[in-house]
Amino acid sequence: MLHPDLKAVKSRRLPEHGLAEAVSLAAALPGLQVLGAEVVRLPRVQPSTLFGSGKVEELTATMKGLEIDLVLVDGPVTPVQQRNLEKEWGVKLLDRTGLILEIFADRARTREGVLQVELAALSYQRTRLVRAWTHLERQRGGFGFVGGPGETQIESDRRAIDDQVIRLKRQLDRVAKTRELHRASRRKVPFPLVALVGYTNAGKSTLFNHMTGAEVLAKDMLFATLDPTMRGVVLPSVNGAAGRKVIASDTVGFISELPTQLVAAFRATLEEVLEADLILHVRDISHPETAEQAADVADILTSLGVNKAVPMFEVWNKLDLVAPSQREALQVQATNRAGVFPVSALTGEGVAALLEAVSVAFDEAKTTAVLQLTFAEGKRRSWLHDAGIVQAEQQDESGWQITVLWTARQLGRYREFK
Repeated sequence: MLHPDLKAVKSRRLPEHGLAEAVSLAAALPGLQVLGAEVVRLPRVQPSTLFGSGKVEELTATMKGLEIDLVLVDGPVTPVQQRNLEKEWGVKLLDRTGLILEIFADRARTREGVLQVELAALSYQRTRLVRAWTHLERQRGGFGFVGGPGETQIESDRRAIDDQVIRLKRQLDRVAKTRELHRASRRKVPFPLVALVGYTNAGKSTLFNHMTGAEVLAKDMLFATLDPTMRGVVLPSVNGAAGRKVIASDTVGFISELPTQLVAAFRATLEEVLEADLILHVRDISHPETAEQAADVADILTSLGVNKAVPMFEVWNKLDLVAPSQREALQVQATNRAGVFPVSALTGEGVAALLEAVSVAFDEAKTTAVLQLTFAEGKRRSWLHDAGIVQAEQQDESGWQITVLWTARQLGRYREFK
């Protein structure tokens, strides 16, 4: 594993931490064993080989001694650089984008997820010399960048790629229409949507499971969750009222320098965040670069077009991994900042206070209204009762006269009914 540290490029994170993240990425792909990892200081990029000739020779000797089959470069590598380095070292080479694509291909489970990853991989391959096309006749998860059974080398055929892209986009369009129908149906549901977002491996799925009682895969691994999951949650009661029900959504984790192909391909999945009534930004507060990770998440949310008017809570997760002295300081910081909640999703510490705050956030100002519904509007009447906002109801020969006490949010959802 090589992490290029280019002096001319300023990064918000230390190269050593970037290398550690890259090693974790490699560990997330089954079958890979990292035999060595190194930060390579680069005064400037060599157009033909990325690294200088002296460094290339040094690495050649290292690779022969360790009998390495695959080199991972944690950064962009041009097709020319890739070809020259592979020839020089006698190994396969994979850059950061290719590695993340492999991980996504291995993890995607839903039909939409598989299509999105395939589309992202084709967009990536379209820009370089096409080498391994095992994704067209896949015998395992992945695209054959790493190698594996059935891998073949064929000449570049951009027309074939374009045909494949068109086919995938058509399939994704159909899936997107179905998803939009589901979203339209959910808008009519009287329950707010709470979306969990955050850097990969921040503990979103663990918190989601604790909140909902679900059993979503939660592992100490980058990109453990790829396909979004939604579950109902009954929040604590506020002001003596019955606990409100909300829908919680677990989403794919973000990462620095997320390949643009993946941002575009997964936009449909991440649109769940755009529909959210409240966003929980889950942070791994024990990570040495938690602030930098939070900045990366903020950048991606902005690129997605998330409305800044949507309320957002910061959830400082993994409190159980923080030293006692630091924990006290974090608690003081959180107390002095609105909308910040230190928790341990693993032990449950602080989760009750978070859920209570979520409940209070949805306990908005309410107004009274009197509605006149005909017998043909039975679905609307049912929605009002399901929402628990009916105060009184009278029936006459033309329909129902219903008195409701509701929030502006509930009024907006009610108007979704045609």
